[in-house]
Amino acid sequence: MVTFSSPLSPTRALRALALCACALWPAAAGAERLKDLASIAGVRQNQLMGYGLVVGLDGSGDQTTQTPFTVQSVVSMLQQLGVNLPQGTSLQLKNVAAVMVTTALPAFAQPGQMLDVTVSSMGNAKSLRGGTLLMTPLKGADGQIYGMAQGNILVGGVGAQAAGSSVQINHLSVGRISGGATVERAVAAALGEPNAIRLELNTTDFSTASRVVEAINLHFGSGTAAALDGRVIRVQSPNNSDQRVAFIGALESLNVNPAQMAAKVIMNARTGSVVMNQAVTLDSCAISHGNLSVSVTAEPQVSQPNALAGGRTVVTQSAQIDIKKEPGKVLLVKGGASLAEVVKALNAIGASPQDLLAILQAMKAAGSLRAELEII
Repeated sequence: MVTFSSPLSPTRALRALALCACALWPAAAGAERLKDLASIAGVRQNQLMGYGLVVGLDGSGDQTTQTPFTVQSVVSMLQQLGVNLPQGTSLQLKNVAAVMVTTALPAFAQPGQMLDVTVSSMGNAKSLRGGTLLMTPLKGADGQIYGMAQGNILVGGVGAQAAGSSVQINHLSVGRISGGATVERAVAAALGEPNAIRLELNTTDFSTASRVVEAINLHFGSGTAAALDGRVIRVQSPNNSDQRVAFIGALESLNVNPAQMAAKVIMNARTGSVVMNQAVTLDSCAISHGNLSVSVTAEPQVSQPNALAGGRTVVTQSAQIDIKKEPGKVLLVKGGASLAEVVKALNAIGASPQDLLAILQAMKAAGSLRAELEII
């Protein structure tokens, strides 16, 4: 028991509260909302895609001789509008480009809602800047039309060329239309069973699943949630739609402390980058580093006889082989050292990124690296 000889002054009381807040801050900072850790089964978006034409380009459209499908699309569109071209007409268009229009239909989207669309050139158009997308049906994987897209394209780049010189900033063959598509058909989404919903964790983890179940049962009562496996959690919910929406809203706002993820090291073999998600412990090991380079150079030499010798000119190759060996260094890594310390030590002895990839792979094969090694 701790006793105080005199009551705390207001200043000392504020300091004590600040110290308590600092002491509790790390625990509160580790909590995440349940909506950031899991999603509700059945609530998902659907991809939509369509083929269309962009008109109004300033001479930067498809070259029709190399993209005949652009001309076929224009002819087909004109026929639907009542314009019949004479037989044998060859269109040389410069202001039209064939494009693919893509977007995602969110869950519970209703007819009349607006969606953002991305317009991408599929021919050899130089730029879509200033173009207008004509009415394009957007279809799902089942072939049904779920939206219609049309509007002016916004391209986040600029380019110019003249006299054989060109300057380009950012990408010109892809643009975006904000609110450029209208939903024409809704997709039914069922929220699980009549009296239950299923939560699906973004990452499979049995520890996190058990903590989510514990947090839900602590807030809504025992028996409300039960984990089916390391990813799916079954939660009892009201049957009434209004009550179910309010219940899901309260459920998503729960704070859960997720379990610490497994130690993992990601290596990119193309760029030589190494990324680790947390401190990784190592067992004691010794690492040697040294480079051996062999270079072979060949120089042509011409042997030409005298004019009256009767011989012929011969070209021979003179090869020169050079072997260069740098002094190797041995690095001793003590057990319990973090991977960050190892990388720092390897950089100190001059290990290149590609050397670092090979060393980490060897450490993993030797059993010294206590982490999952993933190469992308």
